[in-house]
Amino acid sequence: QLACPLDLGCHSVRERTLQASSMSLVLPENFVHILRILNTNVDGKQKVVFALRSIRGVGRRFATLVCKKADVDTNRRAGELSPEEIERVVAIIQDPRKYKIPDWFLNRQKDVFDGAFTQITSNGLDMKFRDDIERLRKIRNHRGLRHTWGVRVRGQHTKTTGRCGRTVGVSKKKGG
Repeated sequence: QLACPLDLGCHSVRERTLQASSMSLVLPENFVHILRILNTNVDGKQKVVFALRSIRGVGRRFATLVCKKADVDTNRRAGELSPEEIERVVAIIQDPRKYKIPDWFLNRQKDVFDGAFTQITSNGLDMKFRDDIERLRKIRNHRGLRHTWGVRVRGQHTKTTGRCGRTVGVSKKKGG
């Protein structure tokens, strides 16, 4: 009997699933398993949109929009992209306003220091976050003070939660 892969008549369901799981995807000769995009290692085996999401500051919708603006098929794997396509994607992420992505889509709108609308990614995200908290501390804002004290900032209840290892409860009197 000929062993034909995934033939419905000659194999049990278990054998078919084992054969299907052992079959591999045929990779093109220029496939890259790990891409380096914007100081981030990007998995080449994932689809382009999901791979771009591993870059800090690039979310689900922004990654989809970048792929559409760069004319990259969203069903392809990231490792299949040519260097020209990767350059187009990086250029759009670094300067999205140049490619007519609206201001409301960006993650840094009307910056306090220069009033610019930008999309901040990877290392710049940490720096801006640190600068914002330092500015709040410097002007003695309520949020800045709470950051300094190390307590919850966004209006959460703190009477019973978030004690971070401090002793909890009522102390007993000794000797009854």
